[in-house]
Amino acid sequence: MRRRRFGKTELLVSVFSLGTMRFDSAEDACETVCAAIAQGINHLETAPAYGSSECYIGQALSAIASTEESIRREQLVITSKLTPTLTADQVDKAIDDSLERLGTDYLDCVAIHGINTLAHLTWAQTHMLAPLAQAQAEGRVRHVGFSTHGPLDLILKAIATGFFSFINLHYNYFFQRNAAAIAQAHQQDMGIFIISPADKAGMLYTPPDRLKQLCDPYDPLLLNYRWLLSDSRITTLSVGPKDPHELDWPLQIADQDGPLNENEQQAIERLDQAQIAQLGTDRCAQCHECLPCPEVINIPEALRLRNLAIAYDMQAFGQYRYGMFENAGHWFWGNKGSRCNDCGDCLPRCPESLNIPALLRDTHQRLKGKQRRRLWED
Repeated sequence: MRRRRFGKTELLVSVFSLGTMRFDSAEDACETVCAAIAQGINHLETAPAYGSSECYIGQALSAIASTEESIRREQLVITSKLTPTLTADQVDKAIDDSLERLGTDYLDCVAIHGINTLAHLTWAQTHMLAPLAQAQAEGRVRHVGFSTHGPLDLILKAIATGFFSFINLHYNYFFQRNAAAIAQAHQQDMGIFIISPADKAGMLYTPPDRLKQLCDPYDPLLLNYRWLLSDSRITTLSVGPKDPHELDWPLQIADQDGPLNENEQQAIERLDQAQIAQLGTDRCAQCHECLPCPEVINIPEALRLRNLAIAYDMQAFGQYRYGMFENAGHWFWGNKGSRCNDCGDCLPRCPESLNIPALLRDTHQRLKGKQRRRLWED
């Protein structure tokens, strides 16, 4: 598997990283960690918020260490996380607790988990950065970064602090809003870790027929991975299997990280043109000039989901994500389109002259469905 330099950390990280949120048992975890390492993955990403994940990884690494083909600790990169609301004393204890569960005496990387609001960033700067710097000085933590599901302006502010060595964020072909964050993080030589480029990019493990036809002869999942890996600024992509078999599909392209070839470029162009053709003058270009909305509707995200549903028949994904509005707090902010009261506040700001209230009503009718409380719920 290809490896890339993880920014200023100077760590060499596999282009796929093992996300460990979905393990159901220690046995599944051990089998999957072993299979991932055998296939070239050297970066394991976990968090206390992932249930028993840290304990499972610790048990897996202990089991691996007892085999004849043992993996040395220094051959692995282990990342865990801290919630962005801890006091200095809690930071210190949380690091020690993670080390104990993982059975190691240092963490290669610690990410502040979910800097999604300005309050999170302010708290982290005020209360968490100093104890993290102390943990680095003591050798218990090597590098500090952050993960985010927040808006672009907040992400740019967090990057601009200059404190962080890496960033975990959402970015993929179907969601390019964070392009400026990729550019700024790269400019500051930060490692760039892409969160969930398969499922939350568009439920790409189960793509609709229209999307498959547009990507043909490429699989939509693998084409999205190739689009990301063709960008040399990006270090690594998260893959989060429940068991070893779920590694097989994404890792088909673990050694294909060069520029897109001509046929791949043509497939991407078909996707671009399909949005234009299917949506016409109703296509939201995702400029975000319509915000803020007095009714706190996340207009661009609602209309992005509409774009995908109409252009690519990604209806199931649209319903999945739209159903989380009003139910996931800062992890997925915003009210549903049905909250629009036709105030017209957004209309003069839209460079596309979209009839935004009408499009929000249409989006709600298309995508309303089961409500969800968290990004990771079924």
